Amino acid sequence: MPSRRQLLTTGVLSGAAMLIPAPASAARAAAAALAAGKLDASKIHKYKTRLPVPAAMPTVSTKGKADRYAVEVRQFRQQILPPGMPQTTVWGYGSAAHPKTFGYPARTIEARTDRPVEVTWINGLIDAKGRARPHLLPVDPTLHWANPAGGVAHRDMPAHFADTPARYTGPVPIVTHVHGAHAAEEADGYPTAWYLPDAPLPRGFAATGSDYADMREKAEGYGPRWKPGQAVFRYDNDQAPGTLWYHDHALGITRLNVYAGPVGFYLIRGGEQDLPQGTLPGPAPGPDDPEGTRYYEIPLCIQDRSFRTDGSLYYPDSRSLFHDAFAGPYVPASDIAPIWNPAYLADAIVVNGRTWPQLTVEPRRYRFRLLNGSNSRTLILKIAASATAPRPASAAVPFWQIGSDGGWLREPVKLEQLMLGPGERADVIVDLTGLAEGTELFVINEAPDVPYAAGVLGTDYQPANIATTGQVMKLLVIPLRGTDTSVPPEHLSLPAAPKLPDSAASWRVLLDDLPSVALTGVNHRVATLGTVAPDRTQTPLRWHDAPTEKPVLGRSETWEILNFTDHSHTVHLHQVQFEVVSRQPFGIPPKPRPAESWESGRKDTVLAHSGEVTRVKAVFDRPGRYVWHCHMLEHEDNEMMRPIQVA
Repeated sequence: MPSRRQLLTTGVLSGAAMLIPAPASAARAAAAALAAGKLDASKIHKYKTRLPVPAAMPTVSTKGKADRYAVEVRQFRQQILPPGMPQTTVWGYGSAAHPKTFGYPARTIEARTDRPVEVTWINGLIDAKGRARPHLLPVDPTLHWANPAGGVAHRDMPAHFADTPARYTGPVPIVTHVHGAHAAEEADGYPTAWYLPDAPLPRGFAATGSDYADMREKAEGYGPRWKPGQAVFRYDNDQAPGTLWYHDHALGITRLNVYAGPVGFYLIRGGEQDLPQGTLPGPAPGPDDPEGTRYYEIPLCIQDRSFRTDGSLYYPDSRSLFHDAFAGPYVPASDIAPIWNPAYLADAIVVNGRTWPQLTVEPRRYRFRLLNGSNSRTLILKIAASATAPRPASAAVPFWQIGSDGGWLREPVKLEQLMLGPGERADVIVDLTGLAEGTELFVINEAPDVPYAAGVLGTDYQPANIATTGQVMKLLVIPLRGTDTSVPPEHLSLPAAPKLPDSAASWRVLLDDLPSVALTGVNHRVATLGTVAPDRTQTPLRWHDAPTEKPVLGRSETWEILNFTDHSHTVHLHQVQFEVVSRQPFGIPPKPRPAESWESGRKDTVLAHSGEVTRVKAVFDRPGRYVWHCHMLEHEDNEMMRPIQVA
């Protein structure tokens, strides 16, 4: 019988079938979660909460040659569930001098092309007595992670244990990454440049990551000094207008830090590659808009979350709660981590920090900046006339996509549905012109409740739960106020970036997951990246292995990403906005499929499907150390991240 690897190589494996969990093990995991106090998401009332629209982040100063911000992460309580249900303790970014600006998601950093932004990122995870807070969620100390408890000698390394350890309860490391930014290495949020809050630490703990001092020295060569518990990053914004976002990126703990709440939009506008003011729907939110201001450009951060009955965030605290319900033995009696889950798809949808909100809209055009900020969930979005229409549902209103991660598409693309993998963004126009007052529309999700594996809905995968994760938000039409002077999307001429030069070299890399070497039949021990040689020899590698991808400064190069796993992954390259070139099943002679129509612009994150090679073309033009990784955060946190050394 052929092996799974052989099946993938011949391109005949249906990855979706591999992802359906065994009913007994899935039922056991679900029962254990409910016994642990998990809230049944079907009990959460929908469309009872108004959609919040994040305001712009206040600046410290706009004088001189840069806009300056002081942005801190703090802990607070927020009404994420509908009114009448408990509040939720979360983390979020806010302006350090303005306590009322803290929220989940954070306020938006508004940047201008070629106008630098300087942000002092502050780890404010301390309590009222100045003590460092523990994590809200279960930290697995057996992973290759930041590991402050290892001290200076063993930080950023896996720890060794005589017995299976409990969760880590010490101070929380963070380092912020502006996802999609064309930044110098010292401002990129390198995973081992993390730092703890400026607070008393347990004896022997490391206060910073192994690369913090090096990045600080480089940044202080042209900028202000870094204080304990802080980092000062400068973003030149020398790139096209686009929809970027910022989030934590600390080694081996990103899945938990992001799930706890610290995310926000970073929007770049202006310059020769932007459209004239008034062409697109607006205004967008500002920092001090009066109450009741109507916005026609709205950022939408879509994430999945689970909750406990007391309102607190729920995230699995045992590997036994994964679909395979593996109950041990764990590290050190085996090589399976006791807490880490290979993927977690939560059972409630949260938009801009509220479960299943409602947005009142006028019969006119809207610009939505969409972000899939989920840990591992892919979204397939539609605007339908009914929230519970049989899937696949008919689209009542199309999306007109005009931009993706890093800027404009070649031309507007009319889409009945919009697919976003974790970390991907879409800039869309939704034209509601002519709809009658009182019309109800629903943004729904038809992607599966397991990691996406491409294919056909109903044949290769089943849609998300129609009662919970298959619904996203509601649009309710109210009377038109004023006149819509924006240009209809089908008539837009987009100032897309020029094509990159022809590729002069290539990097052939792999995505894979490895089974236990200590236990028979136990899969998903670790997610991994690696290399594929010309003779097809595959070499799985880990974070600590020396860089194998060393782009030449300024040279156009192709990345061939071969996915040997049984589902799709979103792959993110730091520093660059690349072009998606093609996809092709393994071992299939016909010509490669070109990039999808909605991928015609620059991107920094791409869906790489099972059993296929995905090709992207990139030019790295800043020297230094960067990373590439899977943006399914559970994977990123357990070895599916590798360094890049730009020569």
